[in-house]
Amino acid sequence: MPISVRDTKAYRADERHGHALLTEAQRQAIFKASLPAPNDGPAGMNSKGAHVQRRSRLGVRRFLKNQVFVFVFALMHGIFSLYIKSRQTWHGVAYQISSILYYHHATPQYIRRDVEGLNKKPKHLSAILKTEVDHRAKTDVDRLIEETAELATWCACAEIPMLSIYEKSGVLKKHMPRVYEAVIQKFTFYFGAEHPTLSVTSPHRDDFPTRMLEESKHGHLQLHLISYQDGRESIVDLTRTLADMSQRGKISPRDISQELIDAELSEGILPEPDLLILFTPYVELSGYPPWQIRLTEIFCLQDNETFGYQVFLRALRNFASAQMRRGK
Repeated sequence: MPISVRDTKAYRADERHGHALLTEAQRQAIFKASLPAPNDGPAGMNSKGAHVQRRSRLGVRRFLKNQVFVFVFALMHGIFSLYIKSRQTWHGVAYQISSILYYHHATPQYIRRDVEGLNKKPKHLSAILKTEVDHRAKTDVDRLIEETAELATWCACAEIPMLSIYEKSGVLKKHMPRVYEAVIQKFTFYFGAEHPTLSVTSPHRDDFPTRMLEESKHGHLQLHLISYQDGRESIVDLTRTLADMSQRGKISPRDISQELIDAELSEGILPEPDLLILFTPYVELSGYPPWQIRLTEIFCLQDNETFGYQVFLRALRNFASAQMRRGK
């Protein structure tokens, strides 16, 4: 307890007079009054308290608490795993049934029948195809070309005039003649001798074929191949070009607007697609040109990891029922 005011004044007065006013016993009494009792500290802990402390060091309570946490975690993990597995099984069976019921049988009439009831269709459809890490390069390229040809043929049958394929590494852009030949062969397999015409284009590359083709009665499909280099790097290059033109006085900074940038990117890379299809269970754009998907409807099937016609058909149906509010 603190020293009282009376004792404080007496001790200070004694100190000013050279400790002549108080005796040694009186000074010790003042000090002892401010000290704690001997049994208040840790040294005065009774044997019962020490026994309790020794028992708590065994960690029984801590062990039981950890076991409860482990049990709760295992229970939650088991329930969540069961839910995920059940959902994947349900979707897998449903997708297999859908692929059987709505199989196209390589017949354009069947595909047109599947989409004729839709109130709207995309004029520009885009898709993301991915390379397989565990596969050999040649086998993977063949798979990508085959999937591109299939998707292009489905678009031609559904009378979608433009298709853009995004593949991150750009391997499809290096095989434009092979892609063209594969699509033409697929057109012939579906339509016969009279099939839609095709042109394969890519940013910063010559179109294939180089000559203009007369449009067939089945229509014309423009296939556009893009990669990661046509995304952010193209936007950076355009920014540098506009900045350089502005510094040289060829263009006024006031003339640089969103409409100008949109027009330059659409002309240099590709116009903005209406629908983007992913053949993955989740949305992963993998560096898709960001400027080209501001108002794009993005579609993917939950728990689906395969390339198939049912994904294409479900994407078109989802697009037909989507409401494009565009800021309203």
